[in-house]
Amino acid sequence: MDAVNAGDNAFLILSAALVMLMTPGLALFYGGMVRAKNVLGTIMQSFFIVAVVSLLWAIIGYTLAFGPDFGGLIGGLAWLGLNGVGQEPFAGYAATVPHLSFMIFQAMFAVITPALITGAFAERMKFSSFLLFTIAWSLLVYSPVAHWVWGLGGWVRTLGALDFAGGTVVHINAAAAALAAAVVMGRRRGLGTPDLSPHNLPMTVLGAALLWFGWFGFNAGSALTAGGLAASAFVVTHLAAAAATVSWVVVEWLHRGKPTTLGAASGGVAGLVAITPASGFVGPMPAIIIGLLAGAICYGAVLLKWRLGYDDSLDAVGVHGAGGITGALCTGLFASVAVNSAGANGAFYGNPGLFISQLIAVVATLTYSFVVSYVILRLVDGTLGLRLKPDEEESGLDLSQHSESAYTL
Repeated sequence: MDAVNAGDNAFLILSAALVMLMTPGLALFYGGMVRAKNVLGTIMQSFFIVAVVSLLWAIIGYTLAFGPDFGGLIGGLAWLGLNGVGQEPFAGYAATVPHLSFMIFQAMFAVITPALITGAFAERMKFSSFLLFTIAWSLLVYSPVAHWVWGLGGWVRTLGALDFAGGTVVHINAAAAALAAAVVMGRRRGLGTPDLSPHNLPMTVLGAALLWFGWFGFNAGSALTAGGLAASAFVVTHLAAAAATVSWVVVEWLHRGKPTTLGAASGGVAGLVAITPASGFVGPMPAIIIGLLAGAICYGAVLLKWRLGYDDSLDAVGVHGAGGITGALCTGLFASVAVNSAGANGAFYGNPGLFISQLIAVVATLTYSFVVSYVILRLVDGTLGLRLKPDEEESGLDLSQHSESAYTL
């Protein structure tokens, strides 16, 4: 049996804590962009997801995602209730850390993914409906896709597609569900009026900073060991985020005439999203290129929602969808075994087949997540009803759903 390496274990546990911080960071990022009457309701969604999805993960989600393979599509129930998941290493996934450490690290990915979706239906979904949707989505969408991509025997993994830290599993998966939610929920009342302006942009910037900080655990931690690959993933994560921040701001400046703080924060997140699948497979210069592309592409994708007519309230589709797709496909171009011998060379290093595998993984994830999410949303709408009543939407989530007010003046 492999022995636990204390340094690797300490690194992974710290990385798990950093990823956990990302969901409260997301709560602030989203919370600042909504109106004052919806800030607590928006923060509550992300905060409560930490609790609910963590319990789901321990009971059944983890075994569905990483348990012994069943047909390449889902994990078996061998680890139901964390049965057999203990302090010993599990060589199939992480040979130098306890199985429990790997499990709790992956739990934080399962937590933040449905939280990303909430940005698409911000300010208009009932809390009870949000809760039912989150539970169903975590089990029926997140766990299967995680098994496809990361689970031993998963069909996407067997195909050879690469996703170091969640470009497909987290970002593209969440974005497809976010688009389904925006379509099913319809537009917010008063969309396009100044009344819908963000109420607290300093809160949003603080949230973006916490996301950037936590993302080092997200990407570097996915190396699972405290070695050179973790250092490489850390460096490229930072450089891509920096490049995308600059790219978004420059494009926005040219397009709108002025750079905005919200644009800088959004650009940083876009770069972090795009580098996620590639972070363990590319070097610093490709990472900068990926970041520059992501900033410009995601800015354009955010503008596209106005032309297409769907109300993705806080740009979950534009940032996480466009950024995740950009990163996944760029992995197929820039990946190099010189960075990670366990990966593969991309098209620019003589292996165009990897780009095809990445494209298949992207299309499959988008299709599955959108269709199943759409069905779940329709079923929830037919039972509990998804949307707030007009008077509840007018008074806001904070009062109508929680009988609270964020600010007492």
